[in-house]
Formats: sequence, C-alpha cells, structure tokens
Amino acid sequence: MTGTVPVVRSVKALRDQVFAWKAEGLQVGLVPTMGALHHGHLSLVDAIAAKVDRVVVSIFVNPTQFGEGEDFDTYPRTEENDRRKLATTPASLVFAPNANEMYPNGFATKVSVGGISDKFEGALRPDHFNGVATVVSKLLLQCLPDVAIFGEKDFQQLAVIRRFVADLNIPVQIMGGTLIREEDGLAASSRNAYLSAEERKVAGQFNVILKDLVAAVKSGTPLRQAEEKASSRLLAAGFKSVDYISVVDPDSLEILDTFDRTARVIAVARIGSVRLLDNMAIDLE
Repeated sequence: MTGTVPVVRSVKALRDQVFAWKAEGLQVGLVPTMGALHHGHLSLVDAIAAKVDRVVVSIFVNPTQFGEGEDFDTYPRTEENDRRKLATTPASLVFAPNANEMYPNGFATKVSVGGISDKFEGALRPDHFNGVATVVSKLLLQCLPDVAIFGEKDFQQLAVIRRFVADLNIPVQIMGGTLIREEDGLAASSRNAYLSAEERKVAGQFNVILKDLVAAVKSGTPLRQAEEKASSRLLAAGFKSVDYISVVDPDSLEILDTFDRTARVIAVARIGSVRLLDNMAIDLE
C-alpha cells in the first residue's frame, strides 16, 4: 500500500523478516503499541531509530489488560491511519496480529510480577499488569529485538516491564521514552480524544498542579502535605476524582516518607469517564 509502512500479521512472517535483518548484521528495535497513534508514539519510533537499523512497530489492542467495564470494545482501532503516520517516521515494519494469533485456542500461560505491580494501577485494576506482562513477554519473544522502547507516561508499566525482563533474562534492552506533552502540558494519550471541549480545558491543569507539587517538595514541604494539597487543587479545578497522587522511589515505586533522593510523583485523576495518567521527576538539585 503506497504511503504506508508494510505490515505482517503472523509471528512466522515477523520472525522471518527480523531474522533476515539480523543475518545482515542489522540491529532491530521494537515499539509495542495498541494503535491509535499520536505524536507521543511517533516520538518513540524516532528515539529508538537512533539506536537501531530497523524499527518494528506492533499494533495490538490487548484484551487481557482491560478490566471489566473498561474501554476495550470502544478503544480506537485506526490501523490504516496509523500506518500512514508511521510512513513519516523511520519505522520499517508493522506487526499487527489478531487475537487468535496472540492467544490461540488452549492458551493458558500468565506472566505475573509480584510487588511492584500490586500497588497503584495494579491495586485499582486487578490483573491489568498480568495482561501487560504476558503480552509484552510474547511480543519480545516473538520479535527478539535488540532494543524495545516504552513511554514514560505509563511510568509504573515501564517499571514492571523492566522488572520481568531482568527476572526472566529476556535478552532485550529496555529503553524509556520521554513523556510527550501537548501545547498546554497535558500528557499525550490516545484517551485524550474522549474528552469534551470543556473537559479538555480542565485537563490542562493536571500538569500545572503537578509542577507546583514538585516545586513544593523541593522547597521542603512535607510529602503528604504536598500530595494532599495537589489532590485538593485537582478536585477544585474540576476533576471528578483523584485515584492517587504519590511521591515514590522511581525504581521500586515505594512511597517515600522524606525527600532524600531523586523521586517521582505519579498521579491518576478522572474527568468524566476518562482516567488521565501523569508523572514527573523530582530531582535533588
């Protein structure tokens, strides 16, 4: 198809192409996505292309990471448009399997990561990270890239992936991609399209309030006080609810009691039916 990136839909076709590239001595990178691509995803392609010779982008809306009542059925599926967007990037190939290719009859295996996946998103969305860990393990083993990249917007997800890749000795380097923001600072997300015009204005306050929390922590405000103030400001700004807003260790995601090391604030707040995720580094300097 002119103006789009070539696509394969079977594991065999994917492996045949990747093995052919590697036989030429080329380095291969993987960008796993669920499609509905925006400039945040495209930035991951550009970032990994600086490290490798060929880039595979997977597009698969993974049913096992959606919980009951979540938006699996309505999640945008825009493959043709996604492939046109990828044609403007260094992407070499799209891997777009269907559910039967990923989870054939009799599939019975689950990858579960203890500790780091039990809190925050894991506590609010049971089995979510089991679904993520299982599908990402499959994608990494199906493609066997040299490098794979995941955006820092889903900060806990990135930490979970790094954990099981290390634990299972999967021979793939994991890169974190810089969180990409819209003009008003809102973290880029496919789900931003669900916001009404009025909700979108409110959403723009999320990153502003988190920046103020970061400044407060660095100036010596106790962590729980800074978190509570930020939560109250989000509600006052028009957010429906705050699932969590916590200052944590960036590797273990343990909640910190004092700001005595580089930290991360992670937060999820709701506007209408939309859950918005964001996070920011809090450096000691």
